[in-house]
Amino acid sequence: MARWCRALLQGLLGRRLVSAAPPGAACSRLSAFTPWSAASAPRAGGMDYSDAVWALNSLQTNASVLENVRRDQARGQSEDTLKAMKSFLERTGLTVEQLDQLSVIHVTGTKGKGSTCAFCEKILHNYGLKTGFFSSPHLVQVRERIRINGQPISKELFAKYFWQVYTLLDQTKGEHADSLPAYFHFLTILMFHIFLREKVQVAIVEVGIGGAFDCTNIIRRPVVCGVSSLGLDHVAILGDSLEKIAWHKGGIFKPAVPAFTVTQFSGPMGVLVQRAKEIGCLLRLCPDLGDYPVEGGKLHLGLVGEHQKHNATLALQLVQTWLRHHDLPSLRGSMLPPGEYEHGRPPASSGFPLPAPMVQGLQDTVWLGRSQVMKRGPVTYYIDGAHTIESMQAGVRWYREYSLREAKAVDGRLLQVLLFNTTGERDAQALLKLLLPCQFDFAVFCPNLTMATQSMSDDQTNYTVSLENVLTNCLTNQQTWCQLLQGGREESWRASGDRLAESVRLVKGGGRDRGLLLLRESEGSELDQPEARALVFPCISDALQWITQGRDPELGLGAAGSPTLHSAGARALQEASAIQILIIGSLHLIGGALKLLDQSLSE
Repeated sequence: MARWCRALLQGLLGRRLVSAAPPGAACSRLSAFTPWSAASAPRAGGMDYSDAVWALNSLQTNASVLENVRRDQARGQSEDTLKAMKSFLERTGLTVEQLDQLSVIHVTGTKGKGSTCAFCEKILHNYGLKTGFFSSPHLVQVRERIRINGQPISKELFAKYFWQVYTLLDQTKGEHADSLPAYFHFLTILMFHIFLREKVQVAIVEVGIGGAFDCTNIIRRPVVCGVSSLGLDHVAILGDSLEKIAWHKGGIFKPAVPAFTVTQFSGPMGVLVQRAKEIGCLLRLCPDLGDYPVEGGKLHLGLVGEHQKHNATLALQLVQTWLRHHDLPSLRGSMLPPGEYEHGRPPASSGFPLPAPMVQGLQDTVWLGRSQVMKRGPVTYYIDGAHTIESMQAGVRWYREYSLREAKAVDGRLLQVLLFNTTGERDAQALLKLLLPCQFDFAVFCPNLTMATQSMSDDQTNYTVSLENVLTNCLTNQQTWCQLLQGGREESWRASGDRLAESVRLVKGGGRDRGLLLLRESEGSELDQPEARALVFPCISDALQWITQGRDPELGLGAAGSPTLHSAGARALQEASAIQILIIGSLHLIGGALKLLDQSLSE
């Protein structure tokens, strides 16, 4: 099996992914995974959006450098991030004191923090406020990360402010050892400029990673802070236990600033309480969503899943606190006293009658890529960005419930297909094990590459991982899935691995290497072996092309490929009455899929 993997990688790595230079920029054509120097980026202000994305992508940290950074962060050297952020900010003409002008809701957590912020944004916009929302990662276009009044800022506005900030940093880089900020740091600085100059009335800021040393934590005086559900994620940076992770998350607490969290395990909850005591923060526990009286009956959430109830109650407490802080008539009144911490738990906050803007806001909230369903002809896509143990458990519950509803109405054969990838140091085996009860007919694995080639000006270009790593991950995930299907029997896996090694080959099609597929050539029409139902593709486009077999009328990816490639599986998909596809494991995978499935997101 090891020989097979090496041979397969060597074949893949022989095909270079080429990126095209943006209009007007003089540069050589380089591999999409080649380290890019910021010195090569265009610097003239007034350039358009694609040029801005090109320059922004040049700020991504090369994969090998990033590994060194992660090791440094694991040794506790991340506090330098905030020092560097202050310097970068000042070079663009802003001070941390000026950031105090922003009225900030600051939210961290492992899962649900984006949904919590989305609830907050919708509710506050319903009150007639001009909202700003900073989130990460983006799904299709980078400007999604900076939203005003519920919409990504326009390409024109993004380009305008981008070149203003980039030029100031570029002109002063010779005077400073820290040169230009990294990708996320730059976007954070850009967000501050945009929110201040566009005069948003409330800035809802989602933490990137952790909290204590996250670059958004340069904010000194938020109105209120929130901590969503905690889980194991980014362990190389934040630590390998929930308690260590909670320490980082609690780092956004500020003296005398109210904060809220949802139900947590006792260990991490105790750490949050201790952090609140040390910092002098007023931490409270959110009530259940059922504790909020609703005139006229049941409360409906725009985001489905039981886990969204935690995010909704956290959002309600954050919004209520923000409104009270600004003494708005709808919720005028004083805050409750802080209360006492008992048995390592914060005092519980109370529910309150929900006014119409809150009820409507919760109901109308939309957050792409989270528990999202798209039905197109006989094909239904179930799309969820779950990538931790806890969020995967929630995602599986959601998928099984909603796919079963559809299955009951299908007259004929129904096929279920998994499209999966995961990134970083996440435990793919643990995530895949949670997916076994879904009993997929096929499992498809691919990197987070939308197409076989991506340009330097593509919003989804990623240099923080190497081509070799992403392909190795896909092959490993495929092997892990087959082994799990066989009950983890190593002897059986070795035997099937030998059979697979004999039958896997690289096939080129479609010209210019597009359509390169990694498929097992099926033996007749037999699909009784796990490896015959576990496929690897080099990009999302090729994966969806094979799964849908041209049956999605809006996908428009061309022919489904040669019928000789995994012909038994292709015939089964072509003849099925319905196909259900669960796309899960990585928000970057979700973004690439949505770019193909919804062309409006690229406009």
